[in-house]
Amino acid sequence: MEKQYAITIAGGGSTFTPGICLLLLEHMDRFPVRKIMFYDNNAKRQEVIAKACQIYLRENAPEVEFGYTTDPETAFTDIDFVMCHIRVGLYAMREKDEKIPLKYGVLGQETCGPGGIAYGMRSIGGVLEVLDYMEKYSPDAYMLNYSNPAAIVAEATRRLRPNSKILNICDMPIDLEEKMAHMVGLNSRKDLNVGYYGLNHFGWWHKIEDKDGNDLMPQIKEKMKVNGFADAISGNQHVEQSWIDTFSKVKDVYAVDPDTIPNTYLKYYLFPDYVVEHSNPDFTRANEVMNHREKNIFTLCQSIIDKNTSEGSGFEADAHAEYIVDLACAIAKNTKEKMLLIVPNEGAIENFDRTAMVEIPCIVGKNGYERIVQGAIPQFQKGLMEQQVSVEKLTVAAWIEGSYQKLWQAITLSKTVPSARIAKLILDDLIEANVGYWPELK
Repeated sequence: MEKQYAITIAGGGSTFTPGICLLLLEHMDRFPVRKIMFYDNNAKRQEVIAKACQIYLRENAPEVEFGYTTDPETAFTDIDFVMCHIRVGLYAMREKDEKIPLKYGVLGQETCGPGGIAYGMRSIGGVLEVLDYMEKYSPDAYMLNYSNPAAIVAEATRRLRPNSKILNICDMPIDLEEKMAHMVGLNSRKDLNVGYYGLNHFGWWHKIEDKDGNDLMPQIKEKMKVNGFADAISGNQHVEQSWIDTFSKVKDVYAVDPDTIPNTYLKYYLFPDYVVEHSNPDFTRANEVMNHREKNIFTLCQSIIDKNTSEGSGFEADAHAEYIVDLACAIAKNTKEKMLLIVPNEGAIENFDRTAMVEIPCIVGKNGYERIVQGAIPQFQKGLMEQQVSVEKLTVAAWIEGSYQKLWQAITLSKTVPSARIAKLILDDLIEANVGYWPELK
């Protein structure tokens, strides 16, 4: 009989958890699941999400064992995979990450600049805690981490848990590859063969071909030049205005280096002044999410609980998170799928720091991953990446050592911050806002 897998979703109270849960059910034919367990340290928040999912599973997949808990031993015993998407401090802290830098004329963003550094300082301990629980109670399991900010979390696990079975992955390049596939008339990103290098939320495609080896870059570049990624979202009513702006702005990011195709997040580093001008310091992306997604998902889950049925509820799988199942499948079934992962460089980018956690294509199988060499990178990208990887390394060093100095240096070095003076003002405000979340800095 084919092996069936047990999954723990760490971050059981997340609004993304129902979509992941339904996605697992949709892919049972290739990745059979016997047990799904939710784990969160916020019992009240998790209970609403979990009870709604429990009703859905009872009605649609009664054969799958389901549970939810705040107890680590219960959550992490007898499992094969942990799918980790935790948000330490929830959206209330994200709001502070975004609004504090804006007070000083610096962009406020979830994973970029001072906000991303603040979030990273909160996330490191949380991800390490989940990883340690997994290793204690299910030492053969794999952790698939897509908690943000992935670059800082990946650097922390490289330094502090170098032998752990954790793979760090991000959905943004995957989403953009889907868009590029549709731009050239292909059905899926899986019809593409890509070359990509960078750091998480900080990378470039240097090769995009179809499966027959035909170069698709010229076609995609033509579209980048005019509309960025905006062409790929026309007609989709579910895309929020802030994302439409981000996808459109790519045309300006692309113009800086028309030899490659950029990740959308590069707008924050190359056009920080534009981002600040177009930000509302009183209403940021965190407010947008709290007012829409947070309310909508919790209202939907509560209505399923009240009616005691999920029928006609509009509960749906998170289709764009299919990469999580692809990754689990690649490990479980040795599919040797090519995927973008965040891994130690070790020479895959030959003219870059060997210890940097880089985002590159890898072949994934039952023994983990094998890097695909991307060669030497141009001076422009190398310069930007050296600066950004130093921000990430200094942040992790600050967390490990409890060093105020190193965190000040990290914020000062961010391309989004104009001076050491401004960096210090932001840092002092962030320290005050993160009492109880960050290690004490000296």
